Amino acid sequence: MNALAAASVIVALVAVATAAGIVWRRTTGRVRSAGRSRDAEVVTPAEVGAPAFGSTVTLLQFSTEYCAPCRSTARILGGIADERPGVAHVDVDLTHRPDLAKRFGVLQTPTTLVLDPSGTIRARIGGVARADEVRSTIDTIAGSDHVSA
Repeated sequence: MNALAAASVIVALVAVATAAGIVWRRTTGRVRSAGRSRDAEVVTPAEVGAPAFGSTVTLLQFSTEYCAPCRSTARILGGIADERPGVAHVDVDLTHRPDLAKRFGVLQTPTTLVLDPSGTIRARIGGVARADEVRSTIDTIAGSDHVSA
């Protein structure tokens, strides 16, 4: 292979890796709606080892023992739950519950499911949650126009 062809391959690989990185960065931590399907999956507190869910919204976070981004997500979600009445944050360690990873299709940690009062999955967040988007999703599910400071 001549030098020009080798340089072209390297430039192409760098371009593809850069594009993939930009796409990944733009989508990680974003809230994706689960839609309003009649077949939407319902989660119960007992299934995830929680005493109860929130009366408005539950932020169900899936983590693992050695996940550094999981700790920052827990702080973000815990803070939101503390500031909003009726919102609960439940953190499940998948190290001890691999069955849940399979059931909910968790391919990365942290992954957060946003549940309505009935336990129906309304949204999903892959990666570190973005506080403003979580608050907006809570407001949508709660049907309010609450504006946080």
